[in-house]
Amino acid sequence: MAAPALRAGHRWLFGLRAASPRLQAPGGRRQSHDQRPRAPAKGLLAAQLERGLFQEIFPPQAAEEQLPGLLEAGRLPVTAYCGFDPTADSLHVGHLLAVQGLLHFKRAGHNVVALVGGATARLGDPSGRAEEREVLPEERAQENAASLRRGLQRLFDNHRELFWSGEGTRLGRAAVLDNASWLERESVVGFLCAVGGHLRMGTLLSRQSCKARLSSPGGMGLAEFLYPALQAYDFLHLHRHHGCRIQLGGADQMGNIMSGHDLVSKVTGEDVFGITVPLITSTTGDKLGKSAGNAVWLNRNRTSPFELYQYFVRQPDSAVKRQVSEAFHFPPSSGNPTHYGNAC
Repeated sequence: MAAPALRAGHRWLFGLRAASPRLQAPGGRRQSHDQRPRAPAKGLLAAQLERGLFQEIFPPQAAEEQLPGLLEAGRLPVTAYCGFDPTADSLHVGHLLAVQGLLHFKRAGHNVVALVGGATARLGDPSGRAEEREVLPEERAQENAASLRRGLQRLFDNHRELFWSGEGTRLGRAAVLDNASWLERESVVGFLCAVGGHLRMGTLLSRQSCKARLSSPGGMGLAEFLYPALQAYDFLHLHRHHGCRIQLGGADQMGNIMSGHDLVSKVTGEDVFGITVPLITSTTGDKLGKSAGNAVWLNRNRTSPFELYQYFVRQPDSAVKRQVSEAFHFPPSSGNPTHYGNAC
């Protein structure tokens, strides 16, 4: 049945809930919940591709030739980032696999940045949308961004507190940033001079998200059209100031990730990479999220712990093994997913 597979690990990951104390070992010494051996950084890509958490890697040939070496154990840590637009004041279940991607980099000793899009959320990402988003007021964007930053930081803190033994591989650093801190200081002319000459119109127009919107009855506004350029500029900024070499995103973000790769590689001449994670979908195949109207929130004031738990209990048994493999820190060869709960 579905329930045993998901019961033990949901407390820290799914609800942004208050952390429970660690288990007490004999003599009063605290011990971590997670005492299983961890794969070295050298196996990070292979392990997550096998697991299904990493779906596509871009550009394919350069990634195949260089990424395994960059992520090899014993080398200097690499920095990866993933963006989260604060269109609401809470993360939701649809964000879980992106967060897990960052956590796997941390567990392999690499550094991560969770980027809240306090500026880009006001424009709205056109990816996967049939019509333009409503403009998000500045005050609401700031409030949502602050709430998402707290939620992301709580996830990182809970992971370190409850699921990290402190032995073996160094746990990488995590930073939670807001792109409003640099995009809102950039002038229009300065932005266009920095970005405009390096992103080609033909390439941007060929992206599926852009083509779909341009052919829709409502068309596409300039603000939405420029969204990929702003996200690309985020990658460039994080590369310059935080050494980011890898951008993570949902499967629907590949077009934006490719734009970021083009900009960073053209401006700096350095190789950077993109990795996508699967989208979490409903039983009917629809993407989970605020826009689809089916979001399952992670903040307890939006979705109660019981309702969150029931969402996963109601998942069909056929989906449990895939969901557990993608969403938890277990080796892909762990076997029957109904045994996973005991390992937490």
